[in-house]
Amino acid sequence: MADMQAYVLTRYGDAGAMALRDVAEPSVSDGQVLVRVRAAGLNPIDVKTRQGKVRLVTRLGLPIVAGSELSGVVEQVGAGVTSVAVGDRVFARLDKSKLGAFARYAVVDESLLAKMPESLDFADAAGLPLAGLTALQALRDELAVAPGDRVFISGGAGGVGTLAIQLAVWLGAEVATTASPRGADLVRSLGASVVVDYQQQRFADVLSSYDGAFDLTGGQDLPDSFAILKPGATTVSIAGIPEPTTARVDLGAGPLLTAAFWAASAGIRRQARRYGVNYRYMFMRPSGADLGVLAGLVDQGTLRAVTDRVFPFEQIAEGFAYLEQGRAKGKVIIRM
Repeated sequence: MADMQAYVLTRYGDAGAMALRDVAEPSVSDGQVLVRVRAAGLNPIDVKTRQGKVRLVTRLGLPIVAGSELSGVVEQVGAGVTSVAVGDRVFARLDKSKLGAFARYAVVDESLLAKMPESLDFADAAGLPLAGLTALQALRDELAVAPGDRVFISGGAGGVGTLAIQLAVWLGAEVATTASPRGADLVRSLGASVVVDYQQQRFADVLSSYDGAFDLTGGQDLPDSFAILKPGATTVSIAGIPEPTTARVDLGAGPLLTAAFWAASAGIRRQARRYGVNYRYMFMRPSGADLGVLAGLVDQGTLRAVTDRVFPFEQIAEGFAYLEQGRAKGKVIIRM
């Protein structure tokens, strides 16, 4: 079996814990697809994984080829695969316990991939799965956003935020968000009708009576989001502290992890109760079916992929250094 170049997580720790290495090319089993990777997205979850911050919820066998999302071309299909064929352009959010996007080839379960939007190139498509699935599932499934709702999204100019604003508008909501002056024009162009400059004021001082909040920034923004909601409304967060529902519903975990999350989130849940609102921390679930929804929205012109910078694969370390500065407007991508 031939070797290929890959970006490998060798241990938990600083940036030096990941390195370019030669590894064996993967092979497909029944129900799997071999994808020649053309581009891959860099994400905060990749950084948290490297730092060991998700060890409680995702067991990885190290060393492992890192990378959570990709776009590419189907090279080979395993027995029973019917939804795609050799030569199809596809994109995917990979299995959280297997990863593998940062390589020349990746093996993906058929249920986790979909055909790429026809209107996108590989770089833009590679940045859609993780952020897009996160935004879609938070807004559609957890917040049940409906026409006429007023929704607050913190940090609207980031990778998840740029897609969340557009998806909330598609679901019929009026959107308020926070952004720096540098990101204000971008979030307005995506459909945000109220933009609060977080460098100048706290959004909790100017917003009120919102039907739901999607917290992408954590910190003080999370309890502040409780203060602007209608009684009984919900803040869904991907930047706060996991709570018991996270363990039971998102992770299928048992009583031990549920109890740990209950204890860890007691303070933030107490703050939510004080305002008469609900708090939910969400882990996105990989889904080829939901990727198909996103692809359709892109090809209809409803959803626009926002890419900040594209790095060549050989400069993936520089790409991560740029991502970790936290100033990207949209997604950071590596191209094979």
